[in-house]
Amino acid sequence: MLLLNRLTIETGCDKTMAKKNGQEKTLFSHIRPKSAIAEAFRTLRTNIGFSSYNGSNKVILITSPASDDGKSTIATNLGIVMAQAQSRVLLVDCDLRKPVLHQYFDLDNRQGLTNLLVQDLAIEDVVYATGVDGLYVIPSGPIPPNPSELLGSPRMAGLLARVAELYDMTLLDAPPVNAVTDAVLLAPQADSVLLVLKSGATHIQTAQEAKNALQNAGAKNIGVVLNETKPQAGGYYNNYYYAEKKPRPVAL
Repeated sequence: MLLLNRLTIETGCDKTMAKKNGQEKTLFSHIRPKSAIAEAFRTLRTNIGFSSYNGSNKVILITSPASDDGKSTIATNLGIVMAQAQSRVLLVDCDLRKPVLHQYFDLDNRQGLTNLLVQDLAIEDVVYATGVDGLYVIPSGPIPPNPSELLGSPRMAGLLARVAELYDMTLLDAPPVNAVTDAVLLAPQADSVLLVLKSGATHIQTAQEAKNALQNAGAKNIGVVLNETKPQAGGYYNNYYYAEKKPRPVAL
């Protein structure tokens, strides 16, 4: 595994954006594009580009060993900075058990990935534009009784092949690896996998189990993002570029 970045952000108790459905979600890179946090995501974007050995890295699976590691916030902000680089980016909520991406952008979740996999719909029927130019979202849609079967189906494989043609980058927000099999089923269909670890919370054994499960499933090019690291006094993020202030709530 390759450590792609350390991110000094708090994702477990975000309080910097308007409440949506009882939860508070933060889009750091959109709200404050000149902040140290946004710069960290741009560094992650660059590192992902350099880690693409075969030149093809269009579908990236983002997951974590356990819940509350911040994978969805990582996926969303990574999508934002990729779109800011003039790429056409698609975020797909593949967490068909506890979906959250629609809450980040205040989208209707009555129709999404689930509908696309079980009904005769076109991709454009379930793609939503966001307040970020170039960034699009396919929400989860209704929670199905058989998430693993849907995500591991030939229809899902066909969908990923199709979106790889339509978008410059597709980011898949998947459930935690050690909780359910969904991410393991999706891993071999992605060009790369980002495994999000939470600093001070993820145990080494837990991370190793997640990595082994992904590798055994045929995952390619696994990278690690260490989330919620503590800033170093006098370090790069504190002094060099930006004086960080609390982001203000905005509506997308």
